Amino acid sequence: MPKPILKQPKNYENTADVLSATYQSESRNENIHMNKMKVDRLLRKKRSPEYMSILHKLDAGGHAHNQNKVNEIIETIRNEFPEIDVTGVLLGYVSRCYLGDPYEVHTLDFSGQIIEHYKRGQGLPAGLEKARSIALRGGYEFIEVYIDCCRAVSSDGTVSVIAC
Repeated sequence: MPKPILKQPKNYENTADVLSATYQSESRNENIHMNKMKVDRLLRKKRSPEYMSILHKLDAGGHAHNQNKVNEIIETIRNEFPEIDVTGVLLGYVSRCYLGDPYEVHTLDFSGQIIEHYKRGQGLPAGLEKARSIALRGGYEFIEVYIDCCRAVSSDGTVSVIAC
């Protein structure tokens, strides 16, 4: 039976078992490259139904002014990637907004933990603008925006990596 490459962390107290998506934990270049490859492989995995469900509910509105709901969403995101610390690498989420005219897209800014709906032509913050056209084109439930790429997530949870 194959031996697993990565250990599943039993808790968050032992951060040595958690890969840092910022790639700063390793000092040698080959270790950094290998660590980045592991992180990329983990981020390509199909997303869970719970993760898909909670992010799909962002369009309903109301979450923007309810910090408990925002905290619940952030916790679900962290639980989706227990082996990785996405802080500093995951900028946020962009999705088509169905609240109606004049709203076009909505976002979840991961660093600021803010959910906001944006009108047509209104600029998106913190590097999220690069995902607007992908979200508006359709075909994906939402776009995960990272510092180095976008990951478009389909309704079945499959992930497509898009260079930005």
